[in-house]
Amino acid sequence: MKIITLLPADQYIVINKTILTEIDKKNLINLYEPIIGASAVSLYLTLWSDLDKLELMSIDYTHHHLMTLLKMDLNTIKLSREALEGVGLLKTYFKSGNINSYIYELYSPLSASEFFNHPIFNIVLYINIGKMEYEMLKKQYNKINVDLKEYEDITKRIDETFESVNSEINVDARERTIMPVSTINEVDFDLIIETLPKSIVNKRTFDKRNRELINNLAFIYDLDTLKIIEILRMVLNENGYLSKEELRKTARKYYQFNNGGLPTLLYRSQPEYLKSPVGDNTKRGKIIGVFENTTPYDFLKNKYKGSNPTSRDLKLLESLLIDLELKPAVVNVLIDYVLRKNDNKLTTSFVETIAGQWKRAGIETARDAMDIAAKEHKKYNKQIASKTNIKKIEEPVWFNKEIEKEEITDEEKEELAELLKEFR
Repeated sequence: MKIITLLPADQYIVINKTILTEIDKKNLINLYEPIIGASAVSLYLTLWSDLDKLELMSIDYTHHHLMTLLKMDLNTIKLSREALEGVGLLKTYFKSGNINSYIYELYSPLSASEFFNHPIFNIVLYINIGKMEYEMLKKQYNKINVDLKEYEDITKRIDETFESVNSEINVDARERTIMPVSTINEVDFDLIIETLPKSIVNKRTFDKRNRELINNLAFIYDLDTLKIIEILRMVLNENGYLSKEELRKTARKYYQFNNGGLPTLLYRSQPEYLKSPVGDNTKRGKIIGVFENTTPYDFLKNKYKGSNPTSRDLKLLESLLIDLELKPAVVNVLIDYVLRKNDNKLTTSFVETIAGQWKRAGIETARDAMDIAAKEHKKYNKQIASKTNIKKIEEPVWFNKEIEKEEITDEEKEELAELLKEFR
């Protein structure tokens, strides 16, 4: 990419490609600022204020205008602009001339739920602000879910409320637009190809999928190009074949060595928007609460009676969360179900078979995962009904739908409290 020198006289206009709200301002400060810094957020808000009253396009400005308002030098403005571009908030176009011209397109920040479920932003935010601040921030965005099972929806439709009118109405055709974020070019592949022996590199070694995987691993695990080269030397075979599994494993080990733990996906509980409504005091409701509010790491650790899970089982968890993109509560139900069904063993092939089925079925909530597990269990019991020599597997209490109707007694409350204690 050619080097462009930014000058005070260079002109720019701002084009709004989205609908910007006050909530966006809050998200910018709370979620993006810890990652991109206050200068970048100030630049974004200043460009926003440059828009005209219709919030569509600004008049021509010079960069001296930005220097005056922001009290920043041109290098700081350029770095702030690039930070905005990197997180998908700004797109920049350039035209050279006697006076260079720029077009700055503004895009919306992610919503809170999108941000906390983003595979990269979520991890970077956690690393930048720490666990305590991260958990406090998540609580600020928690949604209140209300149990509506006993209520009737009496909301009227538009055709029941208004009469149609024959008139032409001009509607703002803009939609809320979020620019996709790419991690392409995080790694210098030209340097990698030049450095590695020619005999072990071929066209397939760095195809599109492998490059995407390397870029994502480099970003998430904070690996520079030289470190990637070291890792590739260990995982590439003599035919130039790149084992994705070995690459993930080696990158994970590097991260663990430098950070004393695994990426935060293992330590995330169910997203708020996929949790059950509050107020369900039945046994089933309480059990669902455990699945939803416990991280997969803590859930598995509890199954180990408080000891740290093996690296093999942690790797399996990571695969379910990152590769298959299963939700944390679904992973917890899967762990509980498989351990009961498979003689307390997490056999990788067995777990992945069920996980693949649940993924294809679109299972995203604890309740749906419990229902599909119960359905599969009934099918299994029918198959072994005529074979008396086959041991019947332990049946989780949550297979019984009747517990959805039962309020728990004081004794059961104490028993369940002990269970919940283990997961805290």
